Amino acid sequence: MTEPDTASREARALRALSFDTAAAQYDAARPGYPPALFDAIEEITGHPLKGCRAVDVGAGTGIATRLLRDRGADVTAVEPGPGMASQLLRSLPGVALVLGSGDALPLADASADLITYAQAFHWTDPERSVPEAMRVLRPGGALALWWNVADPDVPWIAAQDERLRRRLSGGAHGRPGRARELPDGMERLDRRVHWTRQVDVETHLANLGSHSAFLVLGEQAAAAFLEQERAELLKVFPDGVVEEAYAVDLTVTLRAPDPSTVQEPSSTV
Repeated sequence: MTEPDTASREARALRALSFDTAAAQYDAARPGYPPALFDAIEEITGHPLKGCRAVDVGAGTGIATRLLRDRGADVTAVEPGPGMASQLLRSLPGVALVLGSGDALPLADASADLITYAQAFHWTDPERSVPEAMRVLRPGGALALWWNVADPDVPWIAAQDERLRRRLSGGAHGRPGRARELPDGMERLDRRVHWTRQVDVETHLANLGSHSAFLVLGEQAAAAFLEQERAELLKVFPDGVVEEAYAVDLTVTLRAPDPSTVQEPSSTV
């Protein structure tokens, strides 16, 4: 491991934990995920979510955890940030929660049918997190990674993204990019699910402000930019109701089944 690698991991960890300072805002303003996303996971894996043992890693305040539970999954949430974890427990007091990260899952071997990362896999080191996921998954289990991406094909979102990229390093909309790349030799299936939601302009700005790019910017600088962004949004949505458009990028890969449990087709004479 080189010094830059170590520095990069430390910087990534610090930025990931910046969400702890805005856990309530994150929980209130961040979008959820459409039913079609979970339909796609069931279709790709060939198994219903109802009754499956799921682990939601980087669970944050439990936005995806809640939806997995509502589909009937038996969910354990894994979250590194104490502030985010506390907010999750307030929202979902009955859900099992462990403090930890995807790079070193505090879970037993072959103990999960499904491991999910909602908006969180890019905070891990895939050289560590992928083997950890394969260790914790049962043979034939699935690793599902997804991100809500602000849909760049919508003109007002493309204009906003350009403003964000001018002011913030890399923007704030959280495109997965190379984070979706898995180690060579791993089969994967990708899907994209489009959906929209309508929120008032203040909720939209709170959603923007809950991204790490704003959280590390500093309170005054972030507030000044968001005030300017409010004016731009009201030009497009004078009634103050913003239609956010998303494309959920989903990647699923499976742990190979146990060869000893695979039955050979019977031969006929």
